[in-house]
Amino acid sequence: MKLPIHIFYTLFLVCILLSCSSNSEEPTTDPVIEPTPEVVSDISFWLTTGDQNQKLTKQSTVISFTTTANNHQSITIDPTKTYQVVDGFGFTLTGGSVEAIQSLSETEQQSLLLELFGKEEESISISYLRISIGASDLNENPFTYNDIPEGETDLELKNFSLEKDQKGVIALLKDIIAINPDIKIMATPWTAPTWMKDNKDFIGGQLLEEFYAVYSNYFVKYIQAMNQEGISIDAITIQNEPLHDGNNPSMYMTAAAQALFIKDYLGPAFKQANIETKIIAWDHNCDHPEYPIEVLSDSEAYTYIDGSAFHLYAGDISALATVHNAFPEKNVYFTEQYTSSDGSFDGDLKWHLKNVIIGSMRNWSKNALEWNLANNEHFQPHTPGGCTVCKGGITIDSSGKITRNVGYYIVAHASKFIPEGSTRIQSNMTSSLENVAFITPEGKTVIIVLNNGNQLETFNIKHLDQWFTTSLASGAVGTFVWE
Repeated sequence: MKLPIHIFYTLFLVCILLSCSSNSEEPTTDPVIEPTPEVVSDISFWLTTGDQNQKLTKQSTVISFTTTANNHQSITIDPTKTYQVVDGFGFTLTGGSVEAIQSLSETEQQSLLLELFGKEEESISISYLRISIGASDLNENPFTYNDIPEGETDLELKNFSLEKDQKGVIALLKDIIAINPDIKIMATPWTAPTWMKDNKDFIGGQLLEEFYAVYSNYFVKYIQAMNQEGISIDAITIQNEPLHDGNNPSMYMTAAAQALFIKDYLGPAFKQANIETKIIAWDHNCDHPEYPIEVLSDSEAYTYIDGSAFHLYAGDISALATVHNAFPEKNVYFTEQYTSSDGSFDGDLKWHLKNVIIGSMRNWSKNALEWNLANNEHFQPHTPGGCTVCKGGITIDSSGKITRNVGYYIVAHASKFIPEGSTRIQSNMTSSLENVAFITPEGKTVIIVLNNGNQLETFNIKHLDQWFTTSLASGAVGTFVWE
């Protein structure tokens, strides 16, 4: 049948319209691109190398736990096996340290103290300080808090005064405590007042027994006077290096004399004055563990003593464990080791990490302290005859430039990550990888590893049936932290 022409055109137009409609493109939108998820490392890794290319540098390499086996050597951590609770890491704040720091402007001082003692990301969070009762050999001149004219005595200690440290150590300690109110402070005398000694001199000599009672009251007055300044003394040692009588100042004290002084004088004086400051024996080298053992073997002295302190200018760090094993209920402390002006960064980094940090902790120490916090570019001040080569953790030169020396990084690899109250946990040693591990009060796991070998080492750190793989160059130290 032939359609009328007008109907044909109508149908034709309808078809065209329908065709255009069906072929028209829908409005388009840009495709949604999902962002690439950020890859977050399971482990934070901070590195210092002997060549100084990395100095306490946080690594950007992603490190993750795995259960895929490999053939690398392994350090295995066992958090179920626990040891001592840590008091902290730090330095001795000598009078010379204070003089160097106070040479800076107030703004520069505050910035440096925040870096050293604060808890910010950029801080190294020093948590323990040792100070001298009177002068150490890193003061410009020797003194005590009861110096009187030659030939006189002061049995009632009427001339006792902290004045010589008022604007120095005490003022700076107040600034530090404002930053970290929980910092622990140990105090140590280099000598008794000279009028109490048999040679009446700052160098050498012995404390006369007739002055034992007066000298015990000297300690009491000191702790009470510091408390009045808002400074709490957590612990005292009886005498710095009691078998080294050639320093300036210094004083010789036998183990028998120390035991007698503690049991009949200092201990009872602290008890009567309600002083809770810990009494610590020895405070000298690891070559004579028989000294603190003799003092602790006195049953009466034993009741007043918290533990023993050590240096490592002679002997082996295992002496701490020797004394601990003899008296496991008493504490041990590591209180001094200096880095020398002629030492190398790589050599000192390796030796001190192995012995002072890892070694002391693996041998039951409650703390680990390097010697002097700061001095100037000439390794001053020091007393006539005092240490001329002791390098500070930092150097502050006459222009105000601050140099962070190897001691700074030795301490920082522990202090920044292992706060007071952390507990050492089991970790095995390998042939070349010195290490020590902790659980912090916040539940983080921390391990410090030193490659004490002569070549790069790739290894696993195993924890709770999983592990991660990492590597350290010869002489490098890494601190690894994870939740």
